[in-house]
Amino acid sequence: MNEFAELGRLDAAHRTARANAHPSDLVGRASDIAVAIRPLKRVLPALRSRYLVKGWLDRGAFSVIYGESNVGKTFFAMDLGLHVAAGENWHGHRVPAGAKYAGPVLYVAAEGGSGINNRIEAMRREYPNLMKRIEDAGNFSLLAAPLDLCTSNDADYLIDAIREGFSAMPSLIVIDTLARTMGNGDENTAKDMGLFVRNIDMLREVTNAHVMVVHHSGKDASKGARGSGSLRAAADSEIELTRSDDVVMAEARKQRDMPCEGVFAYRLKSVFLGTDDDGDKVTSAVVEQADIQRTDKRERVSGRVQVALTALHDALRDKGRIIRSSELPNVPVVELTEWQACCDRVGLTDSDNADTKARTFRRHRDALMDKNRIRIFDNYVWVTDKADKSRTASDLSATDPDGHGHPPIRVSVCPSVAPVRGSNDAAEFDDPNSAYWQRNES
Repeated sequence: MNEFAELGRLDAAHRTARANAHPSDLVGRASDIAVAIRPLKRVLPALRSRYLVKGWLDRGAFSVIYGESNVGKTFFAMDLGLHVAAGENWHGHRVPAGAKYAGPVLYVAAEGGSGINNRIEAMRREYPNLMKRIEDAGNFSLLAAPLDLCTSNDADYLIDAIREGFSAMPSLIVIDTLARTMGNGDENTAKDMGLFVRNIDMLREVTNAHVMVVHHSGKDASKGARGSGSLRAAADSEIELTRSDDVVMAEARKQRDMPCEGVFAYRLKSVFLGTDDDGDKVTSAVVEQADIQRTDKRERVSGRVQVALTALHDALRDKGRIIRSSELPNVPVVELTEWQACCDRVGLTDSDNADTKARTFRRHRDALMDKNRIRIFDNYVWVTDKADKSRTASDLSATDPDGHGHPPIRVSVCPSVAPVRGSNDAAEFDDPNSAYWQRNES
């Protein structure tokens, strides 16, 4: 028998011996794996709910909350965490309470600073009963210090501190933000992001807590959270925060084990805290649910179509003006070319070919029209969320002029171009008998 045949015989004998082995004959990791292997008849449905916030977060899972700077990510995460700590439903979404209470919350504010203290104080003043329940039970803890969950052993030290300081393991650990807990790691490389995710997994495994990581959007919002895509692959849930005027929309973009249907709209309500040494007011804010969530029935948009809509909001902010016309609404509008130029600047229609750029722009324009997010007339475009507020009851039953199911918005006939709100002429614009309308009367 040659050497290769002998190796083959030994390998076959080894496989046979392993197949006939009983788990009790194995040791260590091999025994753990053998016990975990189940035949089909032992694979049963998991009907017991493991939610932390029903429809949003599961116990022991990993989520990423992301959005642009200053969109209100910390306010959102803090508000959610405090409701979990109180065992109180979060804006209509069920949180385990009573005998099913999930456990305490640890909020890691790695960016530190006094701002986090003021945000907690704002909650204390706005929701005193909720905060008193948490304080009496000791169910919320704050760690306002830098951590390195990528290139050091801080994850091990954090686990040791939790074991020492908590009577029960936390149900939720918030890491705010990913960028401040990467240490010397590079969030754009798969290797370093892999180290970060590995430490997050270790936190989850040891504590059985849900770990929520607060993160930033990338330059191209259509591509989701910033950095290596290995983060998105590892996360069980992704929640994106986007702002339109003063309303922030929190939308579930990924859910591994539940329907991806979560939508929550909110505003940041200012709360007065006191005065500083100079006598100036000190304020913070709290999350206040917005009614738009219950009334807005338009289809949601995402990806590059959402980027196009955001570009339109930017164009309206920078170049919007009110056109006095019977066919246009009493809200800011811009020309299509101005909107397309804004899309070009953010790279949405990135191409050297003018025809390709035009086709790309038209595709996103039509998608937003079909989803009832914008309206167009005579080369002007506007967003429906503003325009709908200016419509009268008779407008709601008007005919469909454009073939996209968008009824026209009727306003009184007035000449010329109206001033943008906030300009010197704005007060005169609101008075139809003012000098402004006498100057512009046709």
